[in-house]
Order: sequence, then structure tokens, then C-alpha cells
Amino acid sequence: MSKRETYESRAGALITPIIEKYHFELVDVEYVKEGDTWYLRAYIDKPGGITVDDCETVSREFSDRLDEEDFIEDSYVMEVSSPGLGRPLKKDRDYARCLGKEVELKTYKPVEKEKEFTGTLKAYDEDKVTIILEDNREMTLNRKDLALIREAVDF
Repeated sequence: MSKRETYESRAGALITPIIEKYHFELVDVEYVKEGDTWYLRAYIDKPGGITVDDCETVSREFSDRLDEEDFIEDSYVMEVSSPGLGRPLKKDRDYARCLGKEVELKTYKPVEKEKEFTGTLKAYDEDKVTIILEDNREMTLNRKDLALIREAVDF
């Protein structure tokens, strides 16, 4: 396991009891470098959406736990936030929530000369995703080939 994966895993284990106490959902934890700065980000959600106050509450408790454990060697900025409307589907529960809904997909390599697709999520399993395209064609893609999949947002 890489250093990044280890940090994300340990941070996820630390924040989980905090978010469960408030009946929130942990969407993702990421440890990324942007420019010269490392960021430890936790994305949380709840039905009806997360508020700034929710993020602040979790952030304070999470920060205290990170200070106690002190397992990250680099200096970093810790952030707790909502995943936003463009939330990617990562876990099976994300896919389940979007069954029957319109999703946007981007692939790493072209499929039928395209890399971006929009359709209704029909089915998924641990390896594949099936969507119904706008022309009613069914398309099945390998999950490992998806650069991004998220619920489509109409404005």
C-alpha cells in the first residue's frame, strides 16, 4: 500500500466514528498534492445535503483526532466538505442510489470513437456498468475503464 493509500485509510478509520455519531455518510477521503501543498480532504453527506455547520463540527473533532494520532509525516491542510452536485459514483451504494437515473460517464480511452456518454444507469456489478443511451441502445462498460461516472445534473 502506498503512503497516500495508507494515509487515506487511516484517516477514514479516524473520521468514521465521528460522522456516524452525527448520522452522516463518509463519501470519500483523499490525500493529494496540489502545487507545493498536501491536502487531506474528507467528503461527507447526509440526506438533504450537508451544511457548513455540519462540516465545521466534523472538522473540529477530526482535527483533534488527527493531532492525537499524528501519523502524517508531511505538513498538510485538512478540509471537510460536501461532495457537491457533481459527486462521482465510487461505492456500490452510490451506484444503487443512481439506478434508473441519468448519469454522465467519461472513459480513459475512446469507445466507439467517443470518451463521454450520457444515459440512464440500468445495472452495475463490481466489474461492469450498463447504461441506456439516449437512442435506447444499451452500453456496458468495465468499471476499471471509467475515468468518471456521476449523476447528471440539470440546471
